[in-house]
Amino acid sequence: MAKCYVLDTNVLLYSPSSIFAFSEHMVVIPEVVIEELDRFKKEATERGANSRQVSRLIDELRLQGNLLEGVDINQLGGILRLESNHMNTEMPPHWEREKADNRILQVCKGLLESGHQTILVSRDTNMRVKATILRIQAEDFRNDKVAKIDQQYTGRATVYTSSEVINQFHKDEANWLAPEKLCSYDESAGLVTAASLVTNQFLVIRSTDNDRHTALGRFDGQKVIHLRYRNRNPFGVTPRNVGQIFMQECLMLSAEEAPMVIIKGPAGTAKTFYSLAVGLYKYMEIRPREYHHLLICRPHAMLDEGIGFLPGSEAEKLEPYMRSIKDNLFTLMSGNSLVEEKEVAQAEDTVNMLFEKRIIQTEALAYQRGRSLQKYWVIFDEMQNSTPRQAKAVLTRSGLGTKIIMMGDPAQIDNPLLDSQSNGLSYAGEKMMGSKLCFQVTMLPEECERSPLAAEAAMRL
Repeated sequence: MAKCYVLDTNVLLYSPSSIFAFSEHMVVIPEVVIEELDRFKKEATERGANSRQVSRLIDELRLQGNLLEGVDINQLGGILRLESNHMNTEMPPHWEREKADNRILQVCKGLLESGHQTILVSRDTNMRVKATILRIQAEDFRNDKVAKIDQQYTGRATVYTSSEVINQFHKDEANWLAPEKLCSYDESAGLVTAASLVTNQFLVIRSTDNDRHTALGRFDGQKVIHLRYRNRNPFGVTPRNVGQIFMQECLMLSAEEAPMVIIKGPAGTAKTFYSLAVGLYKYMEIRPREYHHLLICRPHAMLDEGIGFLPGSEAEKLEPYMRSIKDNLFTLMSGNSLVEEKEVAQAEDTVNMLFEKRIIQTEALAYQRGRSLQKYWVIFDEMQNSTPRQAKAVLTRSGLGTKIIMMGDPAQIDNPLLDSQSNGLSYAGEKMMGSKLCFQVTMLPEECERSPLAAEAAMRL
């Protein structure tokens, strides 16, 4: 039996293509939703762009027939219908009838009483709660949502084999391991004979007969190979834990081998620090240069309320958002060993020089639309505050010779419209899993190297 899905305004503003996401079922848009969409159409934001796109889609469908009676939206029998009836459907007397949310709920209740199997689709938790009061089935829009944060792909795994196999793997850098020789561990079943590996997954290989006997490797899609760059020190930086060894490996690989890197993890695990270190190493110490530009972008989402309008040029407007970048650069230039005030001033001058001479460029995420980046080292920082649409837009800017590093912490989201399952970083990570062009590493809380306090807070809070 076909179901009747009533879409809330916030679903259409989040994903204009949600109209086509319900297969053979009927999609109902109350007329008050059209009025709400009209309020946002002049905004120069993603919400405004989505509002205009929804309006265009509905206008194209209008040409196919009568929207009040329903028009076909796919070959599976799906129908889109605008609903302006059910004005007299009884609602709780203390609910404001003029409120848009209550009108949407009134439409849902009227359709339910008319014999339709009605489901409200809304990203507003309070709206879903109010629907429950009226005994209306309500769901979140899950089409762009990925797995829960603790079930998302981490880009790393622990596998097991015999000491003999590990010894043979260690003997020569040219040696490799067949995945059939590795086992994975299951809490209920113990050691499972065959480990299920993903292309470009990093591995901690442990001995089944000696807990201290280990090796590190990467599955290239066919076999487990050695890490090439684990003993390097780009820009004088030495990896301090297994996660940083994996992170250094995927950052050091060329843009031809690894054009995209996704790094997730809690604060203090050196995601930004390492990306800047390898970028500067590739730009300043490798000849010929692998990259002609270093570019840093980040979404404009703040931890607390905004500080108002910022005057000045684009660079001046972005400066407050780039303070974390300057902090990391200062650490890179000083090595945390400066004592004299003169040395501190010299390190600060060096950092400022990197920006003044445009060795490091900063741009707003919003201005990347339509660009084609050739031979760029691009860092998209704090991408847990981006939407899936924004993540797709920036990833498709990559040209030949460009390496894109997308990073952030899905557990620390400052954008009120996103969560750990619907943000652009998590979405890109899950959708790019298994791609030969994408390398991923999720840092662990115990791999925090900022300070003992930062490590403790990352694990406890």
